[in-house]
Amino acid sequence: MFREVDVKKDKLDNRRPLPAGTVQSIREKLLLDWTYNSNAIEGNTLTLVETKVVLEGVTIGGKTLREHLEVINHKEAILYVEDIVKKREEFSEWQIITIHGLVLKGINDEYAGKYRDQNVIIAGAVHIPPDFLVLSELMRDFIVWYHSNEAKELHPIARATRVHGEFVKIHPFIDGNGRTARLLLNLELMKAGYPPIVIKNKNRVEYYEAFDKAHITGNYEDFENLIKDEVENSLDLYLSLV
Repeated sequence: MFREVDVKKDKLDNRRPLPAGTVQSIREKLLLDWTYNSNAIEGNTLTLVETKVVLEGVTIGGKTLREHLEVINHKEAILYVEDIVKKREEFSEWQIITIHGLVLKGINDEYAGKYRDQNVIIAGAVHIPPDFLVLSELMRDFIVWYHSNEAKELHPIARATRVHGEFVKIHPFIDGNGRTARLLLNLELMKAGYPPIVIKNKNRVEYYEAFDKAHITGNYEDFENLIKDEVENSLDLYLSLV
């Protein structure tokens, strides 16, 4: 399933070290596209160009403070993810809490980095998240699974997909679960040497349906295919320039 994408990854790896200017320009593009699309999926109305301007420190008239903070916070969360990868830190519950705290900083400080204390449903989804009383136990089990042989034996793309899917299935926070899940997905890909991917807002219906199917049936094939295609898109971007 992942043979073609791994051939492209090997091809990119064989061209390393890559030109510093090219790497920086691709990083800036992916950071912008990732921030814009991840926020747009959740209802942020800033355009791609407006998101770029906000990242440069400019305020957009007619847009809410929350929408501005969602852009700024997402960039900070990406920088934190990059730092985890650079330092080769072990995946932990603390990292998840910290990422979420950055995502909601100044937006909902009461719940930033804190597990929900009430039950919720996910609009448009069949899956119902578990009771809030068992969240701590489920999150501990999630981390234990991640460090298990079962998880380690998965292809990195399959493991990253499962990290995203199982996290959203638990839905541990009141708000910000989607953004956090996509940050965790890319954290896992980047640790394995893949470039970050962008799940596009225009594909959000396919994206929602894929992980809801995984939650209900346990079948991750559709979700893995969607993530694999986006990994291939990111690899193609690099290969087109180097």
